[in-house]
Amino acid sequence: MPHAAPAPAHGSYADGFAPLARVFADQIAHKQEIGAGLAIFHRGELVVDLWGGTADVATKRAWSRDTRLCVFSVTKGLAAIALHLLADRGQLEWDGPVATYWPGFARAGKDAMSVRTLLGHRGGLAFLDHKLDLSATIDPRRRDEVRDALEAQRPAWTIGEGQGYHAITFGMYAKELFERVAKEPMGAFLQRELFDPLGSDATLGTPAALDPDVATLYSPSHGVRVAKTVVSSLLFPQSTEAKVARASIAKDSIGRRAFLNPHVDLPGGITAYNSTAVRRADLPWASATATARGIASAYLPFASRGEHAGRRYLKESTVRGAYGRDGWSERDLVLQKPLGWTNGFLKEERHVFSPTPESFGHAGMGGALGWCDPVHELTIGYVMNRMDFRVRSPRALALCHALYECAPIRDAKP
Repeated sequence: MPHAAPAPAHGSYADGFAPLARVFADQIAHKQEIGAGLAIFHRGELVVDLWGGTADVATKRAWSRDTRLCVFSVTKGLAAIALHLLADRGQLEWDGPVATYWPGFARAGKDAMSVRTLLGHRGGLAFLDHKLDLSATIDPRRRDEVRDALEAQRPAWTIGEGQGYHAITFGMYAKELFERVAKEPMGAFLQRELFDPLGSDATLGTPAALDPDVATLYSPSHGVRVAKTVVSSLLFPQSTEAKVARASIAKDSIGRRAFLNPHVDLPGGITAYNSTAVRRADLPWASATATARGIASAYLPFASRGEHAGRRYLKESTVRGAYGRDGWSERDLVLQKPLGWTNGFLKEERHVFSPTPESFGHAGMGGALGWCDPVHELTIGYVMNRMDFRVRSPRALALCHALYECAPIRDAKP
């Protein structure tokens, strides 16, 4: 690409994308980032490939073009892609009962719940009553224990009549459902059917050969996170963070239970998700690692009606099925904000990540983002190692808003 990134960022960008490059560089220069990467594809071509900052503070290792790290719930978007590939091939029916593919799921009043309802966070399964730890989800010897907990769970609300973000359980249910249909792990399937053909470096189950490229993840301590949330709640009582805090005070609240079980029993708290043990695992709610470029490239077929570089990955009708909202809540029971999903893909409010209502993807805890705008034929990948305590990172929002002010996007006629 013809233009070098403005200092202190590295990389390059195409004509017309200078406003976005400046915002990214400014975030690094003003220490909003420790280290980060940003990639944009437009009409199938890489038009922004930027990185900068520090991958590891202790060793002073610089962030490079190939630096990767755990992308948390951006992983859910990759899981949705895998499930769409199965649906496209006629192996999965969105409106069919989950129990058709997984008979044990029918326990505890879930026999009629559809795949669409489950993947739309409307099944009332946002938490588990049976106490589990993160180690259980990565230990194959405890697979039966995890499966039994999922099957035994009774919905917390009338199926299809409420919506609450299944922060962890989404991936636990999606994993079991996918493997029963595809007869293989989701990570291996995505690697063969999507990542390798697209040249994406995303992985769900990261091999040891990629360990040297993994950045260190930095999260605010629990005390700092609580303090910032309290201050934010006092200053901005109607903010999403304030609403989440108030809704999570009670120990038996849906929001609190959605995030704390399985609890993290590995060293490092939430940063344990970036540990070797977890990133080796195939956890479709949080364990994928990737560069920004790897995330953006994984969405390429979804930005171009199912086809990319002469290869068809999905039928256009399958991709168009993600354009609308299957479900929507003006106040999600867990995230306490207007939100929706379509078969696993996040459908945000307009102008959060995109002004285009057809856009979709998934955000990750701390700020990472994988997003697709099929109207403008855009894909977005953003990864960083300084986690934000807010539900939607202001840094990610600023980058997305700057993107749509770039002339090739702003002046286009979709």
